[in-house]
Amino acid sequence: MKHINIKSNQKFNYPFTRRNTSVKDNYHGVEIDDPYRWLEDDHSVETKEWVAMQNNFTFSYLNKITSRAYFQKRLTDLWDYVKYSSPIKVLNKYYFFKNDGLQNQAILYSSDELGGVENLILDPNKFSEDGSSSLGDISFSKDGNLLAYSVSTGGSDWKSIFVLDLLEGILLQDQINWVKFSSISWFKDGFFYSRYPEPKDKSIHSVKNEFHKIYYHKIGTAQIEDTLILEDKNHSLRNFYCNTTEEEDFLIISPVESTSGNSLYIKNLAINGPIFKLVDSFKYDYSVVACIEEKLYVLTNENAPNQKLISIDIKDLENPVFQTIIEEKEHYLRSCDIVGNKMFITYTVNVKSQLLVYDLKGKYLKEITLPGIGTISGISGKNRDLEGFFSFTSFVQPATIYCINTEMLSYKLYKKSNIFFDPLEYETKQEWFSSKDGTMIPMFITYKRGIVLNGQNPTLLYGYGGFNISVLPAFTLTKIPLLENGGIYVVANIRGGGEFGKKWHEAGILENKQNVFNDFIAAAEYLIHKKYTSSEKLAIEGGSNGGLLVGACMTQRPELFKVAFPSVGVLDMLRYHQFTIGWAWATDYGKSDDPEAFIYLNKYSPLHNIEEKEYPATLVTTADHDDRVVPAHSFKFISTLQSKHIGMNPVMIRIETSAGHGAGKPTMKIIEEAADKLSFMFENMGIHLI
Repeated sequence: MKHINIKSNQKFNYPFTRRNTSVKDNYHGVEIDDPYRWLEDDHSVETKEWVAMQNNFTFSYLNKITSRAYFQKRLTDLWDYVKYSSPIKVLNKYYFFKNDGLQNQAILYSSDELGGVENLILDPNKFSEDGSSSLGDISFSKDGNLLAYSVSTGGSDWKSIFVLDLLEGILLQDQINWVKFSSISWFKDGFFYSRYPEPKDKSIHSVKNEFHKIYYHKIGTAQIEDTLILEDKNHSLRNFYCNTTEEEDFLIISPVESTSGNSLYIKNLAINGPIFKLVDSFKYDYSVVACIEEKLYVLTNENAPNQKLISIDIKDLENPVFQTIIEEKEHYLRSCDIVGNKMFITYTVNVKSQLLVYDLKGKYLKEITLPGIGTISGISGKNRDLEGFFSFTSFVQPATIYCINTEMLSYKLYKKSNIFFDPLEYETKQEWFSSKDGTMIPMFITYKRGIVLNGQNPTLLYGYGGFNISVLPAFTLTKIPLLENGGIYVVANIRGGGEFGKKWHEAGILENKQNVFNDFIAAAEYLIHKKYTSSEKLAIEGGSNGGLLVGACMTQRPELFKVAFPSVGVLDMLRYHQFTIGWAWATDYGKSDDPEAFIYLNKYSPLHNIEEKEYPATLVTTADHDDRVVPAHSFKFISTLQSKHIGMNPVMIRIETSAGHGAGKPTMKIIEEAADKLSFMFENMGIHLI
């Protein structure tokens, strides 16, 4: 293979990518070319050679950027502070995660009292030499003697479960493989978990995930002996999530067919009873918060787009009794945590957290004033605990942990981040702008105090807009060097997310998906109109569904942006559902199998809307072990972009090795990628460091 010039008016000699013009698909009478289909085979020698060539090309460019070393050092210095998680109380011990600063993975410790001697329990940094293996779920047995935990290798969604004897400090022989999208739920001397059959296809990171099942594993036995609890041979694309209640008397099962809406099943474990269906449809969401005295507390959006809290009396499982405890309100009810016999309800009020307290009958008790305008994680703890913990963060405040007294309903500082960063030098404000159809959309704008709004500030606009996921105020350390150097960081709370409940989500799905892109484009136009920035100084960023957002906006309005970062993006909207868990996203996207859905999917699919024109400087990022959004999306997108792009802006791809969709990524890989993005952005904007 060799490097060739695709067009004479390009600055770069992009790596050669073979086109197979014979690969075509017919969608309802419309013929669609797919010349880079061969890149979907991530195991082929040709694909691996292509990956190596693209990475060599990209890193040879990045290595020449003078600001890259500065950004990497500054990020490394910023990252080097001790980070704690909120403690989890198990009987009389406290368990928590701690990272001394630059460790690739946080370490699990215990202490006998808050702030006491820290005892190392589990060090995920020892799972692999390069830190690419990470800890997933952890779950303690009821007596506190055993810890079950899952491990992901190379960032994959595939996990294996192991069991640690906490009394002896030894790893047991138990090992459960091929686990994906599963909790670990203890019952007596074992636990429930969910898994897929072992893939027979060699492409384990792209094979379609089908026939999810729930099993029970008894400690000390081989996986082959595990008891099958639930399967559905008639619905291959149905997943089963399960959890045991706090007293381990019931197994709660949530069957799902997509990313929104679930059924609700229950099994009485005390008598090993049959599985009863409390809810047998997928129209609404039902999230069980707790089980107290044979009564389930459940968050649901059934006839309540902003969610409400209900109870289900399960004394008679054949005749469960549903009752509303807290009615739907004006603002979105994001979470409910029952600690110390009280319900701590978190509302999202214009994308900011509000914390209210109720008794178990739904009587309002008090609003707890939060430390500032930002986001809390919810209250961790159990119903019998007299204390709980919550984490608070904002765009300029690192995560701070507080301990709450559930009797006095007061809280005090537990752990504060000692980062070398002064939040008082920066400010965040929320502004609203009008989208194309007149809908008002909020955004958060963060910058250094005293900044001059002259239209020349390097600005990074971030968005997601999908799957009912809310993008809430949070400290993003990788954006600090941008702010320090006169930059602006903007988060747009566009439709498709969950910031304002189910209606906000549904306004950005299926045939309404274009609303999401219109919102993001309108955000960019607003920033330019208000002289925060200009098209020559504006970058856009998004990952996964946000990668789709960036891909769609840069192909629809390429002149509006100078730099684009589509990360691990869903970019081939005609074939996304044929890989791994992609089929579950159809409730947001629709599938090209449907003639009506094909029309709108083909209209905005980033891969299929690249034309021969000039595009923003683009750095596509993906990873070789991403089995959520398979890297073929990014591979085909950049190949098409490099073949059609006309202009002097670089368009390239950065392919991380031994990494996945993002969860559990080692610290140093995060720093390196963030430094590459910031230096790429500043280089292509012609920005000189302050």
